Amino acid sequence: MTTTQENASIRKVWDQQSVWSQSANRLKTSVETARSRALVLAVAAAGLGTASAHVMDWNARLGAVLAFIAALAAGLSPLLAQRGGPGLMSDWIRTRAVSEALKGEVYTCLAGVGPYAERASSTVLLAERARGFHVDATDLVRHTTGISAEVRPLPPVVDLDTYVDRRLRRQIDLYYRPRAAWMQNRVELFAKTELAFGAAGVLVAAAAGAFTIGGLAAWTGVIASVSIAVTAHATARRYAYQHLEFLRTAEELERLLDRWTADPSPTGESADAFVSKCEHIISIQNEAWMIRWTVG
Repeated sequence: MTTTQENASIRKVWDQQSVWSQSANRLKTSVETARSRALVLAVAAAGLGTASAHVMDWNARLGAVLAFIAALAAGLSPLLAQRGGPGLMSDWIRTRAVSEALKGEVYTCLAGVGPYAERASSTVLLAERARGFHVDATDLVRHTTGISAEVRPLPPVVDLDTYVDRRLRRQIDLYYRPRAAWMQNRVELFAKTELAFGAAGVLVAAAAGAFTIGGLAAWTGVIASVSIAVTAHATARRYAYQHLEFLRTAEELERLLDRWTADPSPTGESADAFVSKCEHIISIQNEAWMIRWTVG
């Protein structure tokens, strides 16, 4: 059991993790908002640009307004996309990495396994490692300015059994599996959207050729442009890749858990190795995700 003083030391690192996690969430929101708005502007530019050409014949003023808005949207779209570009995205990913590293250290320390098996020095080691993460991410500290730690209790982990229940099973059942399912839904949604745009483009092109409807053929280009923009947005979000990564990690952790529960007489060394492997698998998923986002 940890003492009140030890709990206070662990809570300090737990509070740091909260600040880094909130910072990462804010950065993620900034990246996603910039990209979503850039997509909307790109779609608006394509549609309004074509509409202005048709409207110009019967209302020159309205046509000019639409053309101006289309040009404005076309110019702002890449600017917004840059706000969610590599620089901010790299900061988000690295900030999330610090948050996840601190979380893993806290859970391992509370379980009292691995490098934290010696309770007498566990909180000292935890503080040292936390400082190390902070030093490695000094350039990111600016993103934590003004953020206070959330009021939350320490994870109810006191030994290996509670580690398995509160850390491992919850990661599998409440994070990796649900996230994999959500990413799969995104993949299917964008696939259907791309198919719908493709079908609409074929239909409009066929109608323009068969019925010689004035100006209809111009909208095939708009549909194609919108389809390309939506596809690029989905590709940038890497839904398919994230689905596979979340699913793979959940299955690896489940296999590790099955092997552990099948062991009739685990030893201290095997417990240390088990937790180390669990945290390694989680960290590998995080690292693979980070690498894919930064170089993909």
